[in-house]
Amino acid sequence: MKPPTKTPDSAARPWHGDRGELLVVLQFVILAAFIFTPNWNAGLRPDLLATTAPARTAALWLAGLGASAMAVAGFFKIRPYLTPLPYPVAHSELVTTGVYGIVRHPLYGCQLIAGLGWTVYTLSAIHLALLAIGFVFFDYKASTEEQWLTERHPGYPDYARRVCKLLPWIY
Repeated sequence: MKPPTKTPDSAARPWHGDRGELLVVLQFVILAAFIFTPNWNAGLRPDLLATTAPARTAALWLAGLGASAMAVAGFFKIRPYLTPLPYPVAHSELVTTGVYGIVRHPLYGCQLIAGLGWTVYTLSAIHLALLAIGFVFFDYKASTEEQWLTERHPGYPDYARRVCKLLPWIY
C-alpha cells in the first residue's frame, strides 16, 4: 500500500512564490516592455519637441547619472546579501547606512528614476503609463520584501519610519 502523497496547500503559498520568484519575472517583463516599447507622443508639435530638447536632454542626463550613482552605491553596500529574489538571504544583516540611509530600496528606486528620465526625454505617453505601472509594482514588491525583512530584523519598522521607501526625500 502506497503512503498518501502530500498535496501542497495552495492557500498557504503566496501567489508570487515562497521567496517572490514571480515578482522577479514580472520585474523583467515590465523592464522589457519599457525598453522595447516605441515612443508615442502623438499630438506634440515638432516645434515643441525641438524647443524643449535641451531641457529634456539635461533631465535625461541628470536622471541617468542620479540613477547610476544610486544603483552603484546600493549594489556595493548590499553586495554580501544581494539576491535577485526579494526574500532576504539567511545571513543578511540590516543595512541602514550609505544610500540605505536615505532610501530603503535604492535598487528599485534607481530604475524608477532612470525611467522618469527617459519618459521626460521622449515625452512618450506610453512610457509614462509604463512608469506608473512600474511604480505601483515596485511599491508592492518593496512592501512584500519589507514584511520578510521585518520578520528577520526586529529593528526594521523603526528604520522604515525614518527612511523613504523608493525615492530619496520624496517617497
